[in-house]
Amino acid sequence: MILVDWQLRDRIARGHIKIDPYDPALIQPNSVDIRLGNHFVWYEPGTQVIDPYDRSSVTADVGEIHADSFTLNPGQFVLAETLECIGLPDNIVATIEGKSSIARLGVTLHQTGGWIDAGFAGTITLEMANVNARPVKVYAGMPIGQLVFYTTERAENPYDKKADAKYLNQHQATLSRYHENKR
Repeated sequence: MILVDWQLRDRIARGHIKIDPYDPALIQPNSVDIRLGNHFVWYEPGTQVIDPYDRSSVTADVGEIHADSFTLNPGQFVLAETLECIGLPDNIVATIEGKSSIARLGVTLHQTGGWIDAGFAGTITLEMANVNARPVKVYAGMPIGQLVFYTTERAENPYDKKADAKYLNQHQATLSRYHENKR
């Protein structure tokens, strides 16, 4: 079941869903708007292959900046953080969706990593890309997307209890940690 506005306010007030900083004005009928943080990470253009099992190739030739704004060039891919840090209990999951006003500028918010497991805590790393033919400027603090929350049965092994929870308590745009998986 998707949580609606009054259920979201209730779960946040009771501490079941944690959002910090929390602004009640960001509650929508079926979601909570999230804002863009100020940390951006991207891969510099090049020909070096990124091997997901090789940490050094994942972290090579990476640009990084903390800034109040960032201009996404056409075709550019960038990781960014959310301003909000969230915490989910063992019976609520979330998905991240782009705001339609941002999508209409050609900015996608996530490639395929839009699922947030029960038990997750931390900021969310956004996988942003510009599919527009023109550059698009984004600003730290602007509403960039929305979280949709779903109630589920209690997870037996929520994300915060998993031994291999690679992104638990992340607090900035985080590169892939796939290399921590067994091959």
